[in-house]
Amino acid sequence: MSSPERRQITGFSNPTIKRLKSLREKKYRKREGHFLAEGLRILTEALDAGKTPKLLVVVEDTELHPLAQKIEAATFDAGGEVIETSEAIIAKLSGKSNPQSIIGIYEDHPTPLADIDRNASGIWLVAQALRDPGNLGTILRTGDAVGAGGLILIDDCVDPFSVEAVRASMGAIFTQQIAQASWPDFIDWLRSGAGQLVGTSLNTDKDYQAVRYETPTFLLVGNEAQGLPQDYEADCDVLVKMPMMGKADSLNAAIASAVMAYEVLNQRRN
Repeated sequence: MSSPERRQITGFSNPTIKRLKSLREKKYRKREGHFLAEGLRILTEALDAGKTPKLLVVVEDTELHPLAQKIEAATFDAGGEVIETSEAIIAKLSGKSNPQSIIGIYEDHPTPLADIDRNASGIWLVAQALRDPGNLGTILRTGDAVGAGGLILIDDCVDPFSVEAVRASMGAIFTQQIAQASWPDFIDWLRSGAGQLVGTSLNTDKDYQAVRYETPTFLLVGNEAQGLPQDYEADCDVLVKMPMMGKADSLNAAIASAVMAYEVLNQRRN
């Protein structure tokens, strides 16, 4: 039996459904200041991080998992709204033919660069002109795994609050601070305090395991196709590369971030 507090929506043309579906597009996310997150695991991660949905969408006539019940209760407690609707409408919101049974609408939460406390963590991830939402989400997930403070996006990057990036982050979108800045603004901020900027590049012979990394370490990866611009490399404190024993000349940006982050973490653990 449906909760009396829920609102039922049955039509694709309902204005609320149209508004929620529009959040799949960046311009509407920016205008609304909200984004979509789907699936019990991601929404549970959000709740564990102290984030509750402004609006929760669940499949009608379905008994919720106990964790989903907890999310629903938290949504109501926080003054949010819960909508129940058909699986077909949820598929339309999700953009997948086999959608998750629960979707949350959250406020986006970019952090101004000036508000970043660089001493809150010994590792920070930095990505320049990243284009693939899967890579961005995976970098966020890596940051969560190594206890990084967050991800600083440089120049024109893919939207971290896109459905694809949120999905790839597996909930890390809620645990990692996310800042965006131009390169000059980032360098000015970085040089105003402690921090070693480490760039990954093919234009060096320095092995990534030969460097003793300072705290805090800012690990910088470049665009998937172009890598880092030369003038950006010149601003780094050190450039390193990972050995490539096969025919490929470089690693995927997200994989490179993970390898570097775990090297820094392992040095600190040892």
